Amino acid sequence: MTEHPFDSDTRVEPLAEHSYAATLTDRWNALGGFPNGGYLLAVCLQALRLELPFPDPMVASASFLRPAATGAAEVHTEVVRAGRRMATGEARLVQGGKETVRVVATFGDLAAADGRTQVSGRPPDLPPPDDAVGLPDGGMPGISITERVDYRAAALPGWAQGRPTGESDTAFWMRFRDGREPDPLALAALVDAAAPAVLELGIRGSATIELTVYVRGRPAPGWLACRAATRFVIDGYHEEDFEIWDSEGRLVAQSRQFALVAG
Repeated sequence: MTEHPFDSDTRVEPLAEHSYAATLTDRWNALGGFPNGGYLLAVCLQALRLELPFPDPMVASASFLRPAATGAAEVHTEVVRAGRRMATGEARLVQGGKETVRVVATFGDLAAADGRTQVSGRPPDLPPPDDAVGLPDGGMPGISITERVDYRAAALPGWAQGRPTGESDTAFWMRFRDGREPDPLALAALVDAAAPAVLELGIRGSATIELTVYVRGRPAPGWLACRAATRFVIDGYHEEDFEIWDSEGRLVAQSRQFALVAG
């Protein structure tokens, strides 16, 4: 069976104790032509998953210190604490002797999670994926992540038509184009895999400074319903909140990122 690009492109190999080799590919490039931040986070989480005694990332915070590049990289890890229900570790992605990303993450077993549940929100109201509109084939020049991830919305986004709507609150379906089903590690990447909501404000791009992800459950197979929104753009910086709901209508991931307006 052919390995899915997401799995092969995030794979890490042991180098030494708490040190792993990785190869960053150009198949997940985002705005600016650099490897997408969610993809870099997933590479770091792959290394931590080999170090920690639990299978699922539950919360992860990534600080992006400088742009990464395609090619060889190393991930250096540290186990901070391992308890009975959760374990926490730190990962540093290094290229050319310089740290590009630092991640602190807590892992657990989402299948074993049990307790009070109260959900005040609901999935975005979207037409069925087969009736929704996808981004044009080829997406945006130089941005290869759109060749790996399928996006469908009720209507073509205003920014894609050269007419931003001024409403930085968007909803859409998302999945891997070749049918790989979502899992907790993929959710940690997919929260950063869509066009920034601020594009609808006429802003040409956004560079993530810090990204925090909460994985709330193991997703059911199928399309993921997503909501992204920015409420505040202040002095050239903005936040973006992101939700992912699975095909059974369950909230399975949330994130918030702090980013720099580019253009």
